[in-house]
Amino acid sequence: MVSRFGGIAALLLVLTACAPDAPLRIDTIQLGKALNPDGSVATHASSFKPEDTMYVSILTPDAGTGTIGVRWTFAGRVIDEPSKNVTYRGTAATEFHLVNSSGFPEGDYKVEVFLNGQPAGVREYRVVK
Repeated sequence: MVSRFGGIAALLLVLTACAPDAPLRIDTIQLGKALNPDGSVATHASSFKPEDTMYVSILTPDAGTGTIGVRWTFAGRVIDEPSKNVTYRGTAATEFHLVNSSGFPEGDYKVEVFLNGQPAGVREYRVVK
């Protein structure tokens, strides 16, 4: 028979192992034209039309807490630089998107991903008619 205190200690150990305050880890960076219901990219792409919405989804494999940010650039200029403070209890997808109602100019673009302010990856893509 497990004592009451032994049972509580075991429960605390399990809860601590599942705690989301561990550092977040990035597994995959997806770029595309549409999202799945879970926030992952449904239609992967590296080429977009001027009227497309561009999605980047950052997949994290474990529980954790952190700040995920992206920097969208065109011709060396920053278009947008949003970030999200997140806490996950398991596998998750954090999405960001970029839309321009008047259309994007043709050319080469880049989206950089940051985790807690540190570079975590880059995806380059093109906008063509």
